[in-house]
Amino acid sequence: MTRSLRARFGGPFLCVALAAPEVLAGPARAQSKEPAMKARQDAAASHEAEALDRFAAFFKERSAAHGIVGASLRVVGLDGALRHVSFGLRDRAAATPVDEATIYHWASITKTLTGIAILQLRDRGRLSLDDSILKYVPELSAAHNPFGPMSAITLRQVLSHTAGFRSGTWPFGGDKDWHPFEPTEWSQLVAMMPYTEVEFAPGARYSYSNPGIIYLGRVIEKLSGEAWETYVDKNILRPLGMSRAFFDHAPYHLLADRSHSYTASKGKLEEGRFDFDTGITVSNGGLNAPLGDMEKYIRFLLGRAGTPEGAAVLSRASLEEMWKPVALVETAGEDRVDMGLCFFIEKRGGRRLVGHSGSQNGFISHLYLDPAARAGYAVSFNTDAVDDVPVPNTRRLDAEVREFFVANVAPVLEARASATAAKGTK
Repeated sequence: MTRSLRARFGGPFLCVALAAPEVLAGPARAQSKEPAMKARQDAAASHEAEALDRFAAFFKERSAAHGIVGASLRVVGLDGALRHVSFGLRDRAAATPVDEATIYHWASITKTLTGIAILQLRDRGRLSLDDSILKYVPELSAAHNPFGPMSAITLRQVLSHTAGFRSGTWPFGGDKDWHPFEPTEWSQLVAMMPYTEVEFAPGARYSYSNPGIIYLGRVIEKLSGEAWETYVDKNILRPLGMSRAFFDHAPYHLLADRSHSYTASKGKLEEGRFDFDTGITVSNGGLNAPLGDMEKYIRFLLGRAGTPEGAAVLSRASLEEMWKPVALVETAGEDRVDMGLCFFIEKRGGRRLVGHSGSQNGFISHLYLDPAARAGYAVSFNTDAVDDVPVPNTRRLDAEVREFFVANVAPVLEARASATAAKGTK
């Protein structure tokens, strides 16, 4: 895989070095610098277009190589989409192509919405992150904690996946075609609390937990007096203008745009359940949306929501708080992944990324921000190639996309952002 395209000019230090002499030399000297500044900006724009073209071609080529039925990629800057790429089919049986209206399932990326909702309630004085989870979910007192009282487990620990709760939502079945896709009622989880055990000392380490986020969804419902979906729609999706995003079953007017999903294993392709319901786990993985709506979410996270209502969803300080490392997830060479508060913080190829992945029912998705480049991307594949082989392997493909972005796109976008900032401060 070629990763030779790099930023060839600009950067913050170069821009500072050019700005200082203009102040000292007066208006005439400053004006003489304008053609050179424009040439640098034009070169940056050309590099950006070339990098994005290569990224789009790479995405299509590798998606085909991995046997993906359909996929979409959207690269987003502060002011909107920098590139959108559609590949393949959203419905293989009907030969319906993927387009910009195609709606994907974002699975665990939903957890970031739950985290933001908890921080909203904190900022409004409704809770403290150091409150005991039992204050809002007293049913958890029936769980077994060999490391101490259940009351010692805090909301902060649940947000950072350090509370000691198990990974799987429902380890009591669900593997039959006639089973519900997920538990449908809160009462089902409550009934299993006496069979639930805390697996390690809360706060001691990271371990990804789906039920933990469901408990946070319950906190939101208790404090707001509304269903989790209603609260998040009112307080996050609507202010951000995400009008085509929804949870679980599609509204009738969007059903035709919803992508089908597939699982590939041992040369066989099987279609997953279509228009499925995540039940009581909705706060953990129920989001569906087209890439255009995910663009609005990324712009908000980057600090450019576009409207006062969008910007007011959560303060910049609270978002940055969510992006501070709390617990180590893994290391590999110089790369490192940490868990924040419902967001992962990753060091990849020397760059800092913030994001979250999603995997459910044949969909594999990822959302990434690169704060230094003032950009990010959302990607979704409607095919989960699950075999542990180099190709086809959707998780490996997801990593290939990230690696290409880090090596060949993000540095160019950062250079362009630096050139633009230099022009603005001139």
